[in-house]
This record gives sequence, C-alpha cells and structure tokens, in this order.
Amino acid sequence: MRDRARRVVEARWFQAAIITLILFNGLLLGLETSPALMAEHGALLRRLDLMVLAVFVAELALRIYAHRGAFLRDPWGWFDLVIVGIALLPASGPFAVLRVLRVLRVLRLLSVVPTLRHVVTGLLKALPGMASIAFLVGLLLYVAAVMATNLFRANAPQHFSDILTSLFTLFQIMTGDSWGEIARSVMDEQPAAWVFFVGFILASTFIGLNLFIAVAVEALEHDVDGRPDADDPVLVEVRALRAEIAELRAARAAEAPPGGARNAAGA
Repeated sequence: MRDRARRVVEARWFQAAIITLILFNGLLLGLETSPALMAEHGALLRRLDLMVLAVFVAELALRIYAHRGAFLRDPWGWFDLVIVGIALLPASGPFAVLRVLRVLRVLRLLSVVPTLRHVVTGLLKALPGMASIAFLVGLLLYVAAVMATNLFRANAPQHFSDILTSLFTLFQIMTGDSWGEIARSVMDEQPAAWVFFVGFILASTFIGLNLFIAVAVEALEHDVDGRPDADDPVLVEVRALRAEIAELRAARAAEAPPGGARNAAGA
C-alpha cells in the first residue's frame, strides 16, 4: 500500500496536477483582491479556496505516508508543511494578519518544480559568497556616506545632513532612483561633485551588482554540474541492470523447491 502511494506522489501526472492547482490557487488569491468580485462572487471564491486547501492537506498527508521519515528529513518537505500550516491557522481576531500570508501557497511551486528547486538550492549555496560581497558593498556605502556628509552637508542638507540621511540617499542613488536630480542639486553649488557621484555609482552599482551576479551564476553552474542527470545514458543502463538482477533473483527464488534446504541439511 505504501509503495502504491509512493508511485502516485512521484508520478508525473500527480506533479502536474499539483502545479496546476497551485497556479489556480494563486489566481483565486489574486481575484480575492477585487472588491467588486468579492461582493458578487465572494462566497464561491472562498469555497474554492477551501477546496484547494483541502487538496493540499490531503497531498501532504499522502506524501508523509508514502515517504515516512524521509519526508521530514527533506527541507523542502518542511517548507511545504509550513506553507500549508500557515493557511490552516485561524484568520480572525488577532490572527487576521495571517490571512495575507495565504498567498505564500504560490511559493510551493519552488518545491514542486524541479528546475525552480535547483535554482533556489544554488542560490542558498551562494549565500556565503554573497555575504562577503554584501559586507564589501556595505563598507563602501559607509565610507561614501561619511565623505558625502562632510562634503555636501552645507549645500544639500535635505540629502546629506547627517550620516543616516546620507546612507539613505546613497542607497537611493545606488538603486538608480532619481540620482541625477540629487547630483544636480549638489552640483549647482559644487560643480566638481559629479566626480564623487559617478565614482560611487561605478563602484557600488556596476561592480557590486556584477559581483553578486557572478557569485550566483557560479553557484548555479556548480549545482547543475554536480547534479546527476536523470536522462544520463549511463544511469539509465545502471538502472536497467539493477532491474534485471532483481528479476533474476526473484525467478531463482521462485524456482527453488521449498524443501530443498531441509533435504540438503539432512544429507
């Protein structure tokens, strides 16, 4: 019975059905944001949402029954449990804010779709390298904020009056948000200020962002290279040989006479 359940949860049609249901659930959650639709079809949308949640609970129960301890040892299994468990919490009174978290059910695509799962795994492996780059960018941001506060405080107090204001302004510049207007407001009084702003953007945005992308791409490449391909001809041949050996052992066990072992022992 457990083997049959395992075959069902690992079947392609089952995975495709769950992916379709997750996408449908995401569409429902989006429709529920429309006051007009909720006023006219709110009861139907809520019933459909409860039906989808019931299917998710049944699917998790079936996976736990099929895989037993292996399900709980899998981080993605815990991810699915948390996502569905949040949806089961009461959404009234002090827990009303948890109703917003129902949209997290769409994130189950990360655990169901293998390619998305490998991307997330690769990015998690890249976190140590990204942390070093983030520290480097933060250090650059702090040094630039101290310099900008001392250089531009008198001419642009609305942007560089103190270290915290300068940090926020430089972070805004780093994202490319209206940095030209900020730079021109300073350059009206200090024409040479463009040197600071251009140098900061080159160092923080182009170099820092490219370093983040390089680390992420390298981690994804290592994850792909280190992952065995299910369609690899060698692996397919090994699986076929194992299946043939299992069949031969089963046939030999079936052909052996029941009393053969006792007769050999008596002789």
